[in-house]
Amino acid sequence: QTVLQGIILLPLRVVCITFILLLAWLAASIATFCQPGRGFLPLKGWRRRMIQTALSGLTRTAYFVMGFQVKVKGKVASLPEAPIFVAAPHSSFFDAIICALTGMPSIVSRAENLSTPIFGTILSSLQPVAVSRQDPDSRKNTVAEITRRASSGGQWPQVM
Repeated sequence: QTVLQGIILLPLRVVCITFILLLAWLAASIATFCQPGRGFLPLKGWRRRMIQTALSGLTRTAYFVMGFQVKVKGKVASLPEAPIFVAAPHSSFFDAIICALTGMPSIVSRAENLSTPIFGTILSSLQPVAVSRQDPDSRKNTVAEITRRASSGGQWPQVM
């Protein structure tokens, strides 16, 4: 019985997750289409709300389809309370659920991730702080960018 369930559920889950991923890509593409100040100015208005609601909901749905049910204990810190928050040990795909539960904050990511098909578009919509491993000044530039965003008075989303 368990093997039969797996044979049926696995392809169904793969199809559902693929569909959710394509919807997330579409939402990210629409929200960042003809974006003024691409990467240098924060998303505002309907663009930011679309990223927060659509991507957060789709991410939570994808995890549900994979069989994960996440409950939040406590209260998520707001932007004024914590402009920067850390997710540790951040070594797996579970970081995405933290993003979904906290309103899709900006993240720190390798610059190479932005050129990945589909995922790169979704990641770009979060307006990440890109870290280049080839640039010797990247660490200093990353710290400066995180500081700039954290001290922007709430113009930028939280940085994870």
